[in-house]
Amino acid sequence: MPGSSEPSREPGGRHVPEEPEPDDLSVTVADRGPVRIVTVTGELDHDSADRLRVALARPASADGIERIVVDLAGLRFCDSTGLNVLLRARLDAGAGELRLELAGPGPLVARLIAITGADSVLRVHPDLRTALAASGEGSAGGAVAPPGPR
Repeated sequence: MPGSSEPSREPGGRHVPEEPEPDDLSVTVADRGPVRIVTVTGELDHDSADRLRVALARPASADGIERIVVDLAGLRFCDSTGLNVLLRARLDAGAGELRLELAGPGPLVARLIAITGADSVLRVHPDLRTALAASGEGSAGGAVAPPGPR
């Protein structure tokens, strides 16, 4: 029911998951040793980019953080504003002698990164596990290729 705090139910009482709002974006931050993991889920666009911008601007060097890995596995959509937030965060991290890397972009996000050439400056890992296992050497990886022709 619209406006109701009760979960939607089908006849027979089964819970019906609600569709997320179009600008739904969730950003969580967790430190794991010298790596800060920023997990992004939902849709990253002009209306929601500030949530990620704020999370990535969180001071890290005082906490012993050496790398920031942005986990994009749950990101369904990213527009140019979101990509610009990631590129700006990479520059800001580099100025603070940190490395910013991306992990697990889905096909649509990987394609955006590739066709814009951002994969030449952003190190991209196929998933979070690989990113955490990586030594972090180098600035760009190009590890993820978009599906299909460019």
